[in-house]
Amino acid sequence: MTVLHDLVDMGKYPIDRPNSPAFRRLIADLRRELERDGCAVLPGFVHAEGLKQLLAEASRVAPRAHRSFGRTNPYFGKDDPDLPPDHPVRWFHDRSNAFVPADNFAADGPLRRIYEYPGFMPFIREALGEPEDRFFRYDDPLADVIINTAEAGPGFPWHFDTNNYTVTLAIQNAEEGGAFEYVPHLRTPEDENFAEVAKVLKGDRSRVRVLELQPGDLQIFRGRYALHRVAPLAGARARHVGIFSFVERAGMCGSVERTRQLYGRVLPVHYRWAGCRGDKLLD
Repeated sequence: MTVLHDLVDMGKYPIDRPNSPAFRRLIADLRRELERDGCAVLPGFVHAEGLKQLLAEASRVAPRAHRSFGRTNPYFGKDDPDLPPDHPVRWFHDRSNAFVPADNFAADGPLRRIYEYPGFMPFIREALGEPEDRFFRYDDPLADVIINTAEAGPGFPWHFDTNNYTVTLAIQNAEEGGAFEYVPHLRTPEDENFAEVAKVLKGDRSRVRVLELQPGDLQIFRGRYALHRVAPLAGARARHVGIFSFVERAGMCGSVERTRQLYGRVLPVHYRWAGCRGDKLLD
């Protein structure tokens, strides 16, 4: 088994020892956090030396990011004039962001080494309490392992994720702003809960939680059901975050509309997957 000691603090996070008492305690702690908040953070998952490798990779591939500026609703969909003006589907916000697609990351690079480490996916699955037959790596050649690089601007507005869960790794923070804000458990597979979504979009922060992640922190997040955003950023330094994606169905990949928005291109596999989601939620 390939080791990750040059990247990950295996003493603090023994993902290479799944039968150890320390691993079981870690899983129990993470499950409590995820049950309560839909989110769990592992501070310093990547140690200082590993972070240097990740930052070097992020700096090298950042120029290849697909940069897009526009307006989007929380579902990355189109406006529907048949709905009332204050319906969440009709709330569009400025979006300024950039994503480095997955085909820019080498197999021996630090980000993909973490994602494909044999013990990493079982660790994440255990933390989420998912069975083996409902947990797979994202089969999307543009989006299984990516970096979000955000520069000064409005950030990434309120939205829901395509995947049930996303795992992110903070690599570099912006000089100012860029906090991760979220409202856990806001919708379910059966209920979009548009009324509560609208409250958040209109400025109600009574349920909003704020995370100031530090470089090296790993975050496990149930983003399909939690409305979330990256707050506006300022300063010359970009915010780099690695994103590892896992899904509940083998072969699953991104939707055509969202893939085009985020990566600037669509592959045949995205068309083949269209309409095959396991729930009826807006994307």
